[in-house]
Amino acid sequence: MSVHVISAREVMARYDSFDAVLDARSEGEYAEDHLPGAHSWPSLNNEERIKVGTLYKQVSPFEAQKIGAALVAQNISRHILTHVMDKPKNWQPLVYCWRGGKRSNSLALILGQIGFKVHLIEGGYKAFRSAVVTDIPLQVQRLNFQVLCGPTGSGKTRLLQVLAAQGAQVLDLEAMASHRSSVLGAIPGQAQPTQKAFETTLWQTLRLLRPDRPVYVEAESKKVGNLTVPEALIQAMRQSPCIRLDLPLEGRVQLLLEDYDYFTNDPAFFCDRLDRLIDLKGRAVVQGWQAQIHAGQIAQVVADLLSAHYDPGYESSTRRNFVQFDQARVLNLPGHSMQAMEQAAQGLMAQ
Repeated sequence: MSVHVISAREVMARYDSFDAVLDARSEGEYAEDHLPGAHSWPSLNNEERIKVGTLYKQVSPFEAQKIGAALVAQNISRHILTHVMDKPKNWQPLVYCWRGGKRSNSLALILGQIGFKVHLIEGGYKAFRSAVVTDIPLQVQRLNFQVLCGPTGSGKTRLLQVLAAQGAQVLDLEAMASHRSSVLGAIPGQAQPTQKAFETTLWQTLRLLRPDRPVYVEAESKKVGNLTVPEALIQAMRQSPCIRLDLPLEGRVQLLLEDYDYFTNDPAFFCDRLDRLIDLKGRAVVQGWQAQIHAGQIAQVVADLLSAHYDPGYESSTRRNFVQFDQARVLNLPGHSMQAMEQAAQGLMAQ
């Protein structure tokens, strides 16, 4: 048998050395959050976990453990037959459950008895989660951020994506959060991850970034939809050098029509989202926009939203929150097309 118990901190330090990461928790726990790249190998599935827990409380721990052991044995057998038969002897998996208890120990024990070198996280997911929260500020401290600023529709997200495609280091918080970071930022058909999953993805991204190269990130508030950006990252961004994107209003409107095409394709959805502005702009104003949308005047509504909702106060708010905004390098974009963004990205990376 070869099972090695290691701390969450050690797991972080050598995360890329494991051949596979196996999550022995239920599929429901896995869906809420899991270690980066982990495979779901539940020792007990959702229904089985409830069944065993009910027996434990209503009958006795002994009866629950008998049923639990039988179910765990069946599930581990299935995992082995499905996923392990082709693995070489030098395969080294990392195994965990909620707190490093029976579910992960059972899986690790059997894999170890087969002859694999198995690593087991001491304290399980709970310990790893605590380590992630502690480590994010440390990862942030070692990086050099360049913050893309500019009013809504100026191309910050599009430029960030082009920079990534050209090999630059980027931190795309909106992509991680599945949200475009405004009252109209919800993306149809895409639920936001949990706060825990968001932070795990953030940690995984941060740890792979190099400190000797800039990290481009879009200026964000503390909230991206329903998710909260860790305070250490917010503060680092607000102290970092800024790059201000400048794009004429017409180009901003066209960019938004392209990037938010689900609004133009589904006017009813657009109108529904605008209801969220009633408290800010008044029912009469919002209903006027909704009438224009139904009349096909979507470009005019977008222009009005920029001038009446997004732009007022943008510059003063950005200047207040980002201390180097007044010294920002100004990037005058020749247009909103992908070609224009590619030229801008090449210029940034050449400096």
